[in-house]
Amino acid sequence: MMKALFLVLFSLSALSACTKTASMSNIPTGTRSDIPARDTLSYLALGDSYTIGQSVDEHDAFPYKLAGQLPGHKITGPTIIARTGWTTQQLISAIDDSDVKNKTYDIVTLLIGVNDQYGGGSQADYRVKFVQVLNTAIKLAKGDTKHVFVLSIPDYGVTPFAHGDDARIGKEIDQFNDINRQESANAGVNYTDITAISKLAANNRSLIADDGLHPSATMYQMWVDKLKLVVLDALEKK
Repeated sequence: MMKALFLVLFSLSALSACTKTASMSNIPTGTRSDIPARDTLSYLALGDSYTIGQSVDEHDAFPYKLAGQLPGHKITGPTIIARTGWTTQQLISAIDDSDVKNKTYDIVTLLIGVNDQYGGGSQADYRVKFVQVLNTAIKLAKGDTKHVFVLSIPDYGVTPFAHGDDARIGKEIDQFNDINRQESANAGVNYTDITAISKLAANNRSLIADDGLHPSATMYQMWVDKLKLVVLDALEKK
């Protein structure tokens, strides 16, 4: 009787193992780490609503997407210092009030400025504040300018939120982007222009979240498709 019971338990155990093996083999290759991670990297994302992914699922925000799409690199985090409505000065203050100021990171992204423009802030003031927060980002990246990645400000003028004021908004966004592009070049950090992608929303409503203003998960993926090439290139050169 005991022998028969042992055989039954063994059979059930073997069946369970086979089932688990079959289940694992059915995982799509796109969700499995096919390339062994060479190192573990820390990631800090600085910004505003575009960084936290306002109106989309948290893991559809570009920092989470980026962290999961860097083959050969295991990313911890990301740590995010961002909030909807933040101006550049508010981001600076938030960094100063957080514990990240006493840490360093392997990757730092920075996307800030839309609320400076939206609130009618001067471009001269934005330049001063952007340089300040950029220098902080470099410090937080262990002083390595090649591991700092600035993204341009999206053009929300093409969204329903703008109520047809696209010409004025688009022009001002371009002017603010001229500033962050110039200062990024002066500092020697990486710069990724995602503004052109944001403008595609003028003719593609699927690129806009349900709030009629922020990017959808689809648009965030388009940003990441471009940004991750820059990040991977920088990591390979370290």
